[in-house]
Amino acid sequence: MQEIKGTLIPIGGNEDKGIHTDEKYTLEFVEAGILAHVVRETGGIESKIVIIPTASGIPEEVGENYLHAFRKLGCKDLTVLDIREREDSEKQEAIALVSEANCIMFSGGDQSRISDRIGGTKLHDIIKQRYFNDEGFVVAGTSAGAMAMAEEMISGGSATESFFKGTVRMREGLGLIPELIFDTHFIQRGRFGRQSEAVAKFPDRVGIGLAEDTGMIIKNGNDCTVIGSGMVIVFDGSTLTHNNEEELLEGTPMTMTNLTVHVLSNSDKYDIRNKKVTVLPIEAPFI
Repeated sequence: MQEIKGTLIPIGGNEDKGIHTDEKYTLEFVEAGILAHVVRETGGIESKIVIIPTASGIPEEVGENYLHAFRKLGCKDLTVLDIREREDSEKQEAIALVSEANCIMFSGGDQSRISDRIGGTKLHDIIKQRYFNDEGFVVAGTSAGAMAMAEEMISGGSATESFFKGTVRMREGLGLIPELIFDTHFIQRGRFGRQSEAVAKFPDRVGIGLAEDTGMIIKNGNDCTVIGSGMVIVFDGSTLTHNNEEELLEGTPMTMTNLTVHVLSNSDKYDIRNKKVTVLPIEAPFI
């Protein structure tokens, strides 16, 4: 396994619909507590942060949202990199911005936009190169921005029809952490079944369900610490003793036995390689 020097911070999202109720106008916004962790991992308020609202259908508004939030924390060196077309990810200005950044922050929206516009481009190459090789480089993302970090990325699927084969749709993500599959808004949108099927398809991967206002700090591609006010649900498919996903026709109810599931909260830790949980003692302080 390649040694990874950078840090990933996937976040479960926390939406603010503003004055609109239509889903396409949803603004993904992360509470100051989570963003404060991002800034700390990045090196403090003097760090250079690049916000990438590519996943959003309203990138200008979302970009302004994050500028406002980071400024409230005291950050000044902030740039919005608005990637609207795949060609934008090949431009030297975009490459230069990410090459010099201490942190990039992907917004929420539709994770397929990130794959379509950034995956396999020069910008994707420089993100991976810096994440693998630069100690202190942070890739953060909320909602769709978190889901796109995986190699096997959930691109959609109905929570109401979960546990039937074919409910979840998968496609290639950015491949920053191949061992994990992320799902977000996990508790609020009832996505247990969707993540279960994803793990049934790829039992060698660990499913990570992130609640809103909750995330993980992942160091060196392995050491995970939960942050935020909610829970992280971990799905370990390596213990499955019955998994009929491959044999079933689409729309058929699934059978899975001995799927290992952990429910973690603030400051609990997960070791990806050893699939080991370290739970914070009850008397420990909340961070």
